[in-house]
Amino acid sequence: MPNAILLISCPDKRGITAAVTNFVYDNNGNIVHVEQHIDDQINTFFMRIEWSLEGFKIKREEITRDFSRIAEKFSMKWDLYFTDVLPKTAIFVSKRLHCLYDLLLRYKEGQLACEIALVVSNHPDAGKVAKEFGISFHEFSITSDNKHEQEKKELEVLKKLGIELVILARYHQILSENFVNEYSDKIINIHHSFLPAFPGKDPYAKAYGKGVKIIGATSHYVTKDLDEGPIIEQGTVRISHKDTLAELIRNGEDLEKLVLSRAVLWHLERKVLRYGNKTVVFD
Repeated sequence: MPNAILLISCPDKRGITAAVTNFVYDNNGNIVHVEQHIDDQINTFFMRIEWSLEGFKIKREEITRDFSRIAEKFSMKWDLYFTDVLPKTAIFVSKRLHCLYDLLLRYKEGQLACEIALVVSNHPDAGKVAKEFGISFHEFSITSDNKHEQEKKELEVLKKLGIELVILARYHQILSENFVNEYSDKIINIHHSFLPAFPGKDPYAKAYGKGVKIIGATSHYVTKDLDEGPIIEQGTVRISHKDTLAELIRNGEDLEKLVLSRAVLWHLERKVLRYGNKTVVFD
């Protein structure tokens, strides 16, 4: 039996937790996980609640209608998900294939709650990998002269297949603002660097405003501003003077795989809630 998940944000006030949990309880729902957070700097309440639909009195197609009354009372922004609905996913990659391999292996092992329907690349290298895993592959060679036309074709393929999530697994192309707007909060990137950097005055204030988790490889949602999207996960790796360049690259790529896979997993488990240019990542 699948579970239902609600992700909620709204101005903080008394009674929100009681109203939401009572909605589930009063309709014979069994809560399997609930977590909340308050950002007192902006007086905003965040919540993730998951409950079993077994024996739940409200039909799943009517939950949105019935919960809307509570949502309106507290001025909520909210989304409802079901654990048996697997979002169709596309992976974009260039020539560095380590993240692609890692995601496809995790997918094959049943670790990612999605349907990877497509691998897209601007080079032919990933075609063999996609074939090994039985995934459709599309190559769109991109130059400065054809970028707009090729992006349009990519979007046509994504729409035709009903793609809901795009993962940039070391895809060395800058997506246009139009492309990003088509998949707002649904494009996850891995950056092989320490993001963000905060030069100048008040670096800690700037870091707080950005929602930094940690320095190291960074996975974030893609926005129109290059590498400035809300951070989902970061990681670190230690190196020393004894490491060769090859060892440094290997350790860095291992970190990229881990950070990206965590971000993708949490997104698919509906544990990430964006607000402004920050995220709440629930346990």
